[in-house]
Amino acid sequence: MSDEIKFLSVAEAAGVVGAIQEEEDIDRTNKRILTVYSSDDKELCWFDFEEVMAAVGDVPKDDRKEAVQDYILAHIPDWVLEL
Repeated sequence: MSDEIKFLSVAEAAGVVGAIQEEEDIDRTNKRILTVYSSDDKELCWFDFEEVMAAVGDVPKDDRKEAVQDYILAHIPDWVLEL
């Protein structure tokens, strides 16, 4: 068994993801996460806000939301289909 994470295609992920919400991590004070929900409001997975912003890099403010969304859609693990 491999520990390698496999990701959905962006098209597949777009069909599964209903919303991406920035939230406070309930386990860590002053820590932000991006929680991914299905179209029926089921929590699928989450991403560390700071890690995503570092991966997205310097993006003009007007383009930031789309860049974050694009990054997350490209990194939805395939195991969310089993939830």
